[in-house]
Amino acid sequence: MRPDPLILAFDTSAAHCAAALLSGDRIEVQGVEPMEKGQAERLMPFLGELLTTVGVGWTDLTALAVGTGPGNFTGLRIAVAAARGLALGLGIPAVGVTRFQALGHGQPRPLTVIEDARRGEVYVQRLDTGTPRLVTLEAAIAEGGPFAGSAATMTGGPVTPPLWPLAEAIARAGAALLERGAQPRPAPFYLRSADAVPPTEQPPLILP
Repeated sequence: MRPDPLILAFDTSAAHCAAALLSGDRIEVQGVEPMEKGQAERLMPFLGELLTTVGVGWTDLTALAVGTGPGNFTGLRIAVAAARGLALGLGIPAVGVTRFQALGHGQPRPLTVIEDARRGEVYVQRLDTGTPRLVTLEAAIAEGGPFAGSAATMTGGPVTPPLWPLAEAIARAGAALLERGAQPRPAPFYLRSADAVPPTEQPPLILP
């Protein structure tokens, strides 16, 4: 019998499927598969394979943590839909974790998380005091350092390296949220509109 809660975290906000299984303060297994497309078909088998490597079944899980972005529009929808469906089917809580929360978890303050959004823009948040925004690099630098995230080295300022890989960071940040009793329902965290026009037909109903 496992004495510690088991939290499965996963993320498809970029060109990957990434996941980590947290037991107490220990990572049981984690992995990442780079992929430009195909996350929708690969995510569930990928998660199942990771659980199998450590002898864990779906019903052994205590909670889920999912990366909610900002990031790839379609990728965010894939992970969030999977988290909601699993939570409903397994009867366990699912918590959404933004990239800002994940990259800032366990890091000293002050800290500004800055992520490359391409097209000459970045996602930025001055943790604890600022609002997440989509801005130019110059505007992000004005928030002040030190900086963390994929675009941190572009600032020319002091850089705080990540403490953990992204999926592990999501797991640990999610565990902290759950411990405090916070259970924000997973929802995609968009700071930029989708490039594609949404389909005209009604999307499938996702039950709460």
